[in-house]
Amino acid sequence: MSSLHSSVAWTLGGMTGLLVLASIVVKGWADRRHLPADAELRRRTRAWWGIVGVLGAALLLGRGATLWLLAFVSFLALKEFLTLAPTRQADRRALFWAYLAIPLQYLWVAMEWYGMFIIFIPVYLFLFIPLRMVLIGETRDFLRAAGTLHWGVMITVFSLSHAAYLLALPEANAPAGGFGLLLFLIVLTELNDVAQYLWGKALGRRRVLPTVSPGKTWGGLLGGVVTTVALAWVAAPWLTPLVGYEALAAGLLIGVFGFAGDVTVSAVKRDLGIKDSGTLLPGHGGILDRVDSLTFTAPLFFHFLHYLHY
Repeated sequence: MSSLHSSVAWTLGGMTGLLVLASIVVKGWADRRHLPADAELRRRTRAWWGIVGVLGAALLLGRGATLWLLAFVSFLALKEFLTLAPTRQADRRALFWAYLAIPLQYLWVAMEWYGMFIIFIPVYLFLFIPLRMVLIGETRDFLRAAGTLHWGVMITVFSLSHAAYLLALPEANAPAGGFGLLLFLIVLTELNDVAQYLWGKALGRRRVLPTVSPGKTWGGLLGGVVTTVALAWVAAPWLTPLVGYEALAAGLLIGVFGFAGDVTVSAVKRDLGIKDSGTLLPGHGGILDRVDSLTFTAPLFFHFLHYLHY
């Protein structure tokens, strides 16, 4: 079990405090309106307790447990995607190699082998999977099947693994080490989602992309981005090596591209004719519904940070 840096411990404590406050507010609000015990807000809050609890436990257990947790999240996200996406019966053998990419990709993270980490899926798997599909001998819908499979691995494994590689960056460059960087990314990405939702409910009138995600409004987007930029400016000195203007830029990046990741996965779900990717997280849907923003913010924040400080 690892001893967490004080900044990481305080951040986890702050998240717990926010959840306690949210639970009290939601319970009071629901009781006044005589809502049933399983109302959506209560289910969402209970799910957040589980998410924060699992993440906190993994951080306390150390780097290895945190890598295992992130790899498991990638597995669940890829499994959901492949369950939903149209795949050919002939491609079942190729799916094995898509799943095998998960332990291999996170192995490169554990080994801190940046060169293999950054090219394994975009280059080697990109070439290997269609070759394996060709050997099956089925050409009908080949292009769609190959593109769907590789896009799914890119978004659920390659993109999300960038969050894990924050743990492999030299700790001397960050005041709270890799755990601080990871927590900064996850907390800001998820709070950006919450802030955009709340600002949208309070001020949202004009829709951003009505045919893709009717619930997204300009008020929610702008309010969420401003909130995320402010939180980044406050949290960066404690958790990251980012200085003032860099922290503001990181908050802007996470706010804008968190929205982009959300609506991109929404477009996929709308194309497939579904509302939620699964039912694993009550009130939230599936794992893909919860990590959709992170699929964009993780690689972009990682390379932004890597360029500036590593």
